[in-house]
This record gives sequence, C-alpha cells and structure tokens, in this order.
Amino acid sequence: MFDIRVRLGAVLRIEAEDRFRPSDGPVALRVTGVRLVANRPERHEWVWLEGVRILPDGRSGDQTQILVRASLLPVERQPN
Repeated sequence: MFDIRVRLGAVLRIEAEDRFRPSDGPVALRVTGVRLVANRPERHEWVWLEGVRILPDGRSGDQTQILVRASLLPVERQPN
C-alpha cells in the first residue's frame, strides 16, 4: 500500500521510464486529477495522472491521462 498526495495544479515532469508503455518520451503535465489503478501491472504500484500537457514553449497542450509509477510522485509530509 502507498500514500499518494499530489497537489492539483502542480506541474510534474514525467520521464519515459516512469510511464507504463511510453510512446512519446518525457512529458510535463499540469495535474487535474489522480486515480488509483486496481488492476495494475505486476511488481509496481501505478496511478493514473490526468491533466494538461505542457508544451516545450510553455503553452498548454491537450488533456491527457498517463499511467505512472507511484514512486515518481512527490510525497508531501504532514506536520506533526
């Protein structure tokens, strides 16, 4: 089990090796949603990130969903 905390609106750079079956290399994504994966690929915890691709020139691209390793996502620590 894992604890996922992703701030909506955050921009994440996702490398090809952190994606399941990447077709177009690394991407930058402005996160609009996160979904856990019930029938995930073996040996890894995966989540669907939903969001808007950020193009190399900084403009917003298409809305997309990307299956990524949960370990890629930043962990936000809660104050004690």
